[in-house]
Amino acid sequence: MEYLTTPEVAIKWNMSRRRVSKLCADGRIVGAVQKGNTWLIPEDAEKPTDLRRSRK
Repeated sequence: MEYLTTPEVAIKWNMSRRRVSKLCADGRIVGAVQKGNTWLIPEDAEKPTDLRRSRK
């Protein structure tokens, strides 16, 4: 299994590195593991839905 780092996933998903790190810390990205200060995210992980936006 190949892993991507936070900056690589941020580019892939078109979001900030900080947002990707927060999603990892919250457990919203399945399979993400932390090694030291670096999050390793499986390359086939799916982008979680953005719960900050709500429909009225």
